[in-house]
Amino acid sequence: MQTSEAARAVAAATAIASSLGLAVDDAVVLHDSNKLTLRLLPCDVLARVAPIAHQVAQFEIDLAQRLVASGCPVAALDPRVEPRVHARDGYAVTLWTYHATVAPQVAPADFADALARLHAGMRTVDAAVPHFTDRVDQARRLVADRDRTPAIDDADRDLLGDTLRDLGRMVRDHGGPEQVLHGEPHPGNLLATEDGPLFIDLETCCRGPVEFDLAQAPEDVGDHYPGVDRDLLRLCRILVLAVNTTWRWDRDDQLPDGLRLGTEWLGRMRAALAREGLDAAGRSRPRTP
Repeated sequence: MQTSEAARAVAAATAIASSLGLAVDDAVVLHDSNKLTLRLLPCDVLARVAPIAHQVAQFEIDLAQRLVASGCPVAALDPRVEPRVHARDGYAVTLWTYHATVAPQVAPADFADALARLHAGMRTVDAAVPHFTDRVDQARRLVADRDRTPAIDDADRDLLGDTLRDLGRMVRDHGGPEQVLHGEPHPGNLLATEDGPLFIDLETCCRGPVEFDLAQAPEDVGDHYPGVDRDLLRLCRILVLAVNTTWRWDRDDQLPDGLRLGTEWLGRMRAALAREGLDAAGRSRPRTP
């Protein structure tokens, strides 16, 4: 968020927490992008704050409660307050249990076990979520919008657009079971806590093959996940890289150093396509040694 907007968001979160009887003397910013994540002290609550027009907080609350109840490794809402979306000054605020991290990262085997347990719980959930191809199509529209992505040159724009279109089709047509997914189970969304690994940030849930989720975890996590379709996972990794690369070229992207990352990830995408013996349209070609 912009500095002025972030200050208003912090004020909204602290005011809401105080009105609910929680002691708040300080707010520590843990993450700042399109949504602000705060640790409120001394009550030790995790507050997630977003503009009301750009949030799906009620969906996230409902899904988290169902998954926690089924024993899934998911961070829970703070039990001291009513589990709902709190609105103030144009912001939606949700209050969660704060979990201190006990390690900088989760070991690959434990990561795979947590993700498999999350997927098992999500298979029991009947939730209205978008298909993973909707996210791919959103990225394609962004690539095609020269006003939103003015820094991409024509060759890279064609590469991204073709990769998104054709690898999206290949993954969709690969076949196999689909289910509700986390959507973005990367290491930043899995906390190593005293209670074990816990996933956070459920607002990006979608439907698709589990390999689409695995593609966003570290590569060695896939070595420990049962029943992985290795061919599909390799395609998903390139597709997810293309989607994430596209976001970095959005002129409104708030990730620090985004354009540098976008350039770096374009190089990785080209190399991955070459390793798989594919061009951007999914056509086979001689593999790179």
